[in-house]
Amino acid sequence: MTGPGRPVAAPRRPDGPTAQDDLAPTVDELCRLLPSWLPGRRWYAGKGHRLSEVRPLLAEVVVPGTPALLQTVLRTDDGACYQLLVGVAPGPAGPGAGVPADAVIGTGRTPDGRPLTLYEASSDPELLSGLLERFVAAEPCGALEFHRAPEAVIPAGARARALTGEQSNTSVAFGDRMMLKVLRRIMPGANTELETLAALERAGDVPSAAPLAWTQTTARHGAEPATLCILQEFVVSRGDGWSIATAQARACVRGTCEPVAPLGGFADDAMLLGRATARVHRALAEQLGTRTMSLPEAAELTDALVARLDEALAEVPGLAPCARGLRTAYRDLREAVRRGNPPPVQRVHGDLHLGQALRAERGWVLIDFEGEPGHPFEERRRPRPAVRDVAAMLRSFDYAAHHALGEVLGFPPGERTSRDVHAARLARRASAWAAHSRRAFCAGYTAAGGQDPRTSPVLLRAFEADKAVYEALYEARNRPEWLPIPLAAVRRLAHGGQSTG
Repeated sequence: MTGPGRPVAAPRRPDGPTAQDDLAPTVDELCRLLPSWLPGRRWYAGKGHRLSEVRPLLAEVVVPGTPALLQTVLRTDDGACYQLLVGVAPGPAGPGAGVPADAVIGTGRTPDGRPLTLYEASSDPELLSGLLERFVAAEPCGALEFHRAPEAVIPAGARARALTGEQSNTSVAFGDRMMLKVLRRIMPGANTELETLAALERAGDVPSAAPLAWTQTTARHGAEPATLCILQEFVVSRGDGWSIATAQARACVRGTCEPVAPLGGFADDAMLLGRATARVHRALAEQLGTRTMSLPEAAELTDALVARLDEALAEVPGLAPCARGLRTAYRDLREAVRRGNPPPVQRVHGDLHLGQALRAERGWVLIDFEGEPGHPFEERRRPRPAVRDVAAMLRSFDYAAHHALGEVLGFPPGERTSRDVHAARLARRASAWAAHSRRAFCAGYTAAGGQDPRTSPVLLRAFEADKAVYEALYEARNRPEWLPIPLAAVRRLAHGGQSTG
């Protein structure tokens, strides 16, 4: 990443400012405003950190005019780097400025004293449509490079609309043909999602979105390029797995469907989702390779799981009674490898759950292959047992069921179900729904050529336990009323059970 680069030629709206030299005062104003604005963003990772300073690493005028669009990368005082698409409009913020109030970063002034409004521009359809033209041209813009896949067709002039629901990144749709993922937490190096999507595209006939284009920083002064945006095929769907599954789970908890009937509730979809996951795993193994896990890798993985547990124990006292059982589950994984039963490892999704699957007309499509946000790319691309993805999805079924239970009963469900006969009956329905969906997913995964995850109980338990610990830490930090859901799973797993009773 670098600082401001050379002047940018205007591809459109020549009446606006185009000189990069004029940008420094605006960027100074932006950095002055961000310490109070940035911590309120859903994708800001420094929750609990008092932000006092923001410094620019890159700022380019990618759409000149009035308003103009700046593509920026900024470093906070804790060392993290974030991308912002910033609209710059003349005049003060307010109802007449045409900028949504929740998008306004603040009001600054030009060097000659005129007011200007700086705002988060990912919901500005005109500016984002202008950014799309950069991908059509596929030409450098100062310190930015715009690349297009060889066979990609990118129509100019498509209308942009921001999508809701993401936390770690921001997505913008262009009609029903393309989606631009604006990465928020920026890290140097080859982007794992771009690599994975390209591998799945080469494999062909795999349920994923085709990559069309991307933006990255130029490599200067020995610094690795960093990917900022990925333009990919838009997946038309009737919803994501989480919304569909929780709706079905609520119906079963309320007794309006039969959770244990063959292929009832969500089970038919769960079976198809298992098939889609196995197809993705097979394609990644074919394109990016597979091998067996070594004993040092097993030891390193075990240490990482224990470290995550120790971090969580410091913040979630409710985990303490389960710590011994969890450490045993992790050590069992290492011992299985030591005894000569190493699992195959390969590139995996890395952050799979029901929200990462869309129910398209052609079946389930998996999305968001970037892995766990906040982890270095080197760690995200490290080969893992495919059962890690499976375990994460199985936890997601359990989460959907007990979240639906909580909505029916009112949070937190844990205490109430222990003293309320009616609530206990509903809790059994939720567990039955989750167990039925889990079995269907595993059956579909196995039928599509994946190794039956139930034949690897040591791995499955270790990875489910790790996921539940991660969930407990997340909920303790962000949604304490949801904490009973992962804690109940941790208790079962620590004592050798499955995550659904």
